[in-house]
Amino acid sequence: MRQSELFSKTLRNAPKDEAAVNAQLLIRAGFVDKLMAGVYSYLPLGLRVLKNIENIVREEMQKIGGEEILMPALPPKENWETTDRWKTYDTLFRFMSHYSQNEYALGPTHEEIVSPLAKRSILSYQDLPKCVFQIQTKFRDEKRAKSGLLRGREFLMKDLYSFHADEADLDRYYETVREAYVRIYDRLGIGEKTYFTFASGGTFAKYSHEFQTLTESGEDTIYICNNCRVAINKEIIEEQSTCPNCGSSDLKESVGAEVGNIFKLKTKYSSPFELLYKDKDGTEREVIMGCYGIGISRLMGVLAEVFHDEKGLTWPKAVAPFQVHLLSLGEASGDEIYENLQAAGIRVLYDDRAVGAGEKFADADLIGIPWRMVVSPKLGSQVELKRRGEEEVHVLSLEDARNMIAE
Repeated sequence: MRQSELFSKTLRNAPKDEAAVNAQLLIRAGFVDKLMAGVYSYLPLGLRVLKNIENIVREEMQKIGGEEILMPALPPKENWETTDRWKTYDTLFRFMSHYSQNEYALGPTHEEIVSPLAKRSILSYQDLPKCVFQIQTKFRDEKRAKSGLLRGREFLMKDLYSFHADEADLDRYYETVREAYVRIYDRLGIGEKTYFTFASGGTFAKYSHEFQTLTESGEDTIYICNNCRVAINKEIIEEQSTCPNCGSSDLKESVGAEVGNIFKLKTKYSSPFELLYKDKDGTEREVIMGCYGIGISRLMGVLAEVFHDEKGLTWPKAVAPFQVHLLSLGEASGDEIYENLQAAGIRVLYDDRAVGAGEKFADADLIGIPWRMVVSPKLGSQVELKRRGEEEVHVLSLEDARNMIAE
């Protein structure tokens, strides 16, 4: 992509109404645009990052048997009344049609949709287990949208739902999902900073579990067990002062941002919708359920919080919008090199703008693509290659540079 044709532009200063680092950098670098509190447009660079995160999550969900579907974002009031959540779900957007007396919600979660939907497919024990997932926009009427992409009123989320004949099978799959989440965070580059965290189970079970990534901008206080490397959220610690996993009291207080959660729903949502199956003896039994969420757009905000320095963003290779940022300086043209890189299958953002070298370098640092390649008259047939966040500059042939980028 030629930067001269890019829909978005960088900004010199951070927006005054954004306190969160992720929002400041993503807006300045032209990845997102703020429409109102908690609601953002994803511009070409930002959408590329979002899709890269989404694809990693999708691949790992498919590896564990998840079938992708897409459910409505506009559920009727009746479904929410069935579970008694129409009036009790505190962030539910509710409204009435202008043309009828029908009332609707904007979906913040999809248990009320997937449970009756599953009744069409699950009739017998032979139909179990099943698991479906979607990646879809969700809506929550947050009292105070804050922290940029970390707490929004409109956001992109992956939710997986599993259906089982018994709790033993749910327990088995629950562990399978946990392992898949670990792989996702490793692929995103935050595995070492992300902790499997014990949280309140509410009405579902003694515990649910979150995945918390350490970042100073996080909203959650967690306690890391120095003995077994799990974490415990503040709500659990207030009830007990030891690790639920190993019993150790050697805990370190930290701050994290939630990047995923998993729940054993059991029959909480199958029961109201009479989601039943017949066992081998022909007896009808309630389907056991689990649900597993990852905020895709929230992850983008967390990655921006984790991967940045004083100059701008420093995207990990797996999610970066491009592999290399090509800068042409002076009278040098980078057109031929741009075409060469594209022909080699390398994703490249080509800064062909008629602006000074200082502005190009500053924008390259702000946007944060993993490699910066420079062509200029003084380099002749060679190019200058530098990895974002490192000081070392390599002057080498295009072929060698291409090989270094592809490693």
